[in-house]
Amino acid sequence: MALSSDSDIERLALAMIACTLPKAEWTHEGHFAAALWLLRHRAHLATPDAMRGLILRYNDATNTPNTDTCGYHHSITVASLRAAAHQLRRHAPDEPLHEVLAALMSSPQGRSDWLLVRWNRETLFSPAARRDWVPPDRAPLPF
Repeated sequence: MALSSDSDIERLALAMIACTLPKAEWTHEGHFAAALWLLRHRAHLATPDAMRGLILRYNDATNTPNTDTCGYHHSITVASLRAAAHQLRRHAPDEPLHEVLAALMSSPQGRSDWLLVRWNRETLFSPAARRDWVPPDRAPLPF
C-alpha cells in the first residue's frame, strides 16, 4: 500500500482507530503514518498510554495476541512516537503529511531494524521492554 497522499494517511489512521484496518496494512510505514496523523490531528491519542490502548484494541480486533513475545510493544511504541514527533517538528505545520512521512521513511528510522542500533536485541525484545519503557542500552535516542 502506497501512502502517497494525506487522505491515504488519514484513512489508515482512522481505520486503525476504528479497528477496521486490514492487518496487512499495519506495516512499519503504516505505524509511522498513524503516529504522524495522530500527533498532528488527535494529539490526545498520541500519548504513550493512549497509544497503548489503541494498539492493544487494534491487535485484539485483528486476532493478534498481546503477550510477552508478540503484539503490543511499549518501548518500540514510545521510541517510534518520539521519532515521529521529531520528524514532524522538522517540518512546517502545514507541510503535507505524506511528505513528512516520506522524509521519515527515508531517514534511519525508516528501516525496520532502526532500534537495534540503540538497543541490544535481548533488551529490546524482553518482556520488560514490551510491557513498559526500557531505555536504550547501546546508544541514546537522538530525539
